Order: sequence, then C-alpha cells, then structure tokens
Amino acid sequence: METFREPLTKEEEALLLECLASGDMEARNKLVEHNLRLVAHIAKKYNQGEWENDDLISIGTIGLIKAVNTFNPKTGNRLVTYASKCIDNEILMHLRSEKKKSREVSIYEPIGTDKEGNSIHLLDVIEADSYDFASEFDLNNELKWLYHNMNKVLTPEEFDLIKKRYGILGEKELTQRELAKILGISRSYVSRIEKKCLQKLKNALYQH
Repeated sequence: METFREPLTKEEEALLLECLASGDMEARNKLVEHNLRLVAHIAKKYNQGEWENDDLISIGTIGLIKAVNTFNPKTGNRLVTYASKCIDNEILMHLRSEKKKSREVSIYEPIGTDKEGNSIHLLDVIEADSYDFASEFDLNNELKWLYHNMNKVLTPEEFDLIKKRYGILGEKELTQRELAKILGISRSYVSRIEKKCLQKLKNALYQH
C-alpha cells in the first residue's frame, strides 16, 4: 500500500511558496509531494473499476503540478483549495476525452445480431445498402452531424430512448428488455420504436 507524506501546515506551505517564488524548484517538489495524499483522495471517487487507481493518481498529479506552478498566494486561499479544483478538472477532462473516444468507437462495434446470427453495428443500420459513405463522404463529419442533430430529427421521447439504447451522449447503454422495464412497455414495442427512430435518422442523414 502506497504511503504519502503528511499534509503541510499553513506556515510550512507559506514558507515553501515564498521559496518557489524565488525560483527554488526543490520547494516546488516538496509542495507536490506533500499534496499527493490529496490527489489520491480525489482520484478515489472516480475509481469505479474502469480505471486503475494508480492511473487516476497519475492523471491527478498532473493537475496538482499545474496548480503548484500557477497558484497565487495573494488570493488569500490555501494551495489545497486551489489544487483540489485543478486535480478534479484534470481527471474529469481525461475521463470525458476517453468517454468521447469510446462513443466514437462504439459505432463500429457490434450492438446485436440479426436472424442469421451475424453481428449488427449502429453504422450498418444507419447506412443504406446501396450507399457507400466511405467513398462519397468524410464519415467522421457525417457521424458528427448525426450526433449534433439527433435531437432535432427525433421527438424528445425517441431521442431519450436512442440515447439509452446505444449508450451515447453520456447515457448508460441499455438492452431492449431493460428499456422496456423502465418505460413500462413490451420489448417488441421498444424494438419497433427503435427501428422507426433509426429509419428517421437514416433519412435525415441522406437529406443532409
């Protein structure tokens, strides 16, 4: 189990900050080292299994270093207050970036199977059999347009269902059965609504 140095007292912190202002890099290192416990504490609340705690601490430490380098003692606040926000922001920015990448990749990953047992992708459903997106358009731009305009093409209820069904725009991906239970309708009805929504999105994309 990793151990961290004890937090600095207000007086110790003030002295090290004075030394840092004079260009003492050793003082900066000490300010970082004595606040690593804070990084671990903040990282812990984001550790939900997807990320190793050490990875989150490493990302949070970048935020801490930025905080030490940019902190202005004249504000009257303690470094720990300012650093907490910087650490939080650094981890959040990283997680949002990774989540965005995950959403982009998910379009190409299987979302189910057809009657013959073949994998179905969201892109397959949106894409017309006779239309070659790869040769006619910049696919990334088309998908970006689709994400930004889904709420205009679909009704609020349809938009909410698609977000939950495919785990996009911050929603957790749900199966048709899970959605049916939440909405109080049958799984087959969820399936019909889903197909209707995808057809509307496909038509809108062709007209774009």
